Amino acid sequence: MPSMSPILLAVAPIFGLILIGFLLRRIDFPGPGFWPVSERLTYYALFPALLVSGLSGRPFDESATGLAVTLFVSVCGVAAVLLLLRRLLPMTGPAFTSVFQGAIRPNTYVGMSAAAALLGPDWMTLSAVALLTLVPLVNVLCVLVLSRHGSNGGGLRRTAVELGRNPLILACVAGFMLNGFDIVLPVVLDDLLGIMGKAALPMGLLAVGAGLRLDGAGERVLPVVVASAAHLVALPLAAFGCAVVLGLDGPSRGAALIYTAIPVSVSAFILARQMGGDHRLMALIITVQTLLSAVTLPLVLAFLG
Repeated sequence: MPSMSPILLAVAPIFGLILIGFLLRRIDFPGPGFWPVSERLTYYALFPALLVSGLSGRPFDESATGLAVTLFVSVCGVAAVLLLLRRLLPMTGPAFTSVFQGAIRPNTYVGMSAAAALLGPDWMTLSAVALLTLVPLVNVLCVLVLSRHGSNGGGLRRTAVELGRNPLILACVAGFMLNGFDIVLPVVLDDLLGIMGKAALPMGLLAVGAGLRLDGAGERVLPVVVASAAHLVALPLAAFGCAVVLGLDGPSRGAALIYTAIPVSVSAFILARQMGGDHRLMALIITVQTLLSAVTLPLVLAFLG
């Protein structure tokens, strides 16, 4: 087992920024309208710039396939177990959708920050493979479950439209195409995207902290425990097992563990509210998982990485 100290030193600034975002929101600084705007700026402009800039000119090897398969199998396995247990869980359909999202949807801001700190020079390539695998898969699974168990429902057409205009997917595809066709970005454009990308992770982490809510923590213990155990324990264990079977090691195994051991994304709250999930429970799951992952993420990486 590697020493915990380097891992703790690497992830401490990540959760430090989340804490700063939480404290800034608590004192209403810089203002109530700032955080929703900053989230949109990060999601639609800064984060895509980071991905396009980081993927341009980076080579890929055969470990990318193993990473994608590991993440795909792990997420589908945990999702299948939850669906099989649905009848045994004493909760409403909308509450189950929030547990389901809480079990499989990753927070890409935390994931990319951890990857940048821990995976070395190939972190961007590995992160792009992870995002291209997880973002479409998780969105399809969550929308299908919300369509079945949520109070508003939805459809596959809506899912396809959302995936087709997802800025993270579009940015990853653009970056891969630049690589595939050996296209070199002009120096000015590459520098511009690089400068924008440097702001993406700190802004995203501050926004995560600003969105944390602890209201009703003592009233919804079972669904919070189920979602958190599935996401922070079962999912990385499944990824570890798949990685061992496929012979995945080094940074690729680290990427598989990081992107399965990070907490649920804040975007799960938006989807829950739009499609009739229990959005208040979703907000609580997001908060509890983010706090717990400050402890569980270093432990997972130290013992399994």
